[in-house]
Amino acid sequence: MTKLRDWRGHAILALAARLYLAAIFLFACWHKILQPAAFALDIATYQILPLSLVNPLAIVLPWVELAAGLLLLLGFRTRAAALLVAGMMVMFTVAISIAVAKGLDMSCGCFASQGSAEDPISWRTILRDASWLLLAAYIFIFDRRPLGLDRLYGRRKSAASQEPS
Repeated sequence: MTKLRDWRGHAILALAARLYLAAIFLFACWHKILQPAAFALDIATYQILPLSLVNPLAIVLPWVELAAGLLLLLGFRTRAAALLVAGMMVMFTVAISIAVAKGLDMSCGCFASQGSAEDPISWRTILRDASWLLLAAYIFIFDRRPLGLDRLYGRRKSAASQEPS
């Protein structure tokens, strides 16, 4: 297992996964930040949360998605960002699974409040989100020296510790 975890190719594969997930999260947060009321309606339609939590979640979640997307894009605090994305993907997958099991005819609310005709939830949505969860898990587990600011910062930190005092 150690050989697999230490394979140098993970940095390149994880970079591709990071950029892909970053693009998804940056794209997904955009309409939610610009139209929090529409996103709040999407959240309420799931019929999972108490109404008192819908508006706070509609305001906070898009900014968390933005932060996670930027961190993945920059390769800064990469493992923390991957863990954050994985947590969100678990939450989204569970919410969509509950809505599908209830037979709700609704929009996912993932990328825009378009209505169930243009962005319906289904088992395919659940599989899509599960695949994104696996990508986040891959980054968290195997991207030990991410290409990005984490690696740059690590090199500077190493160089500073080797300088004579």
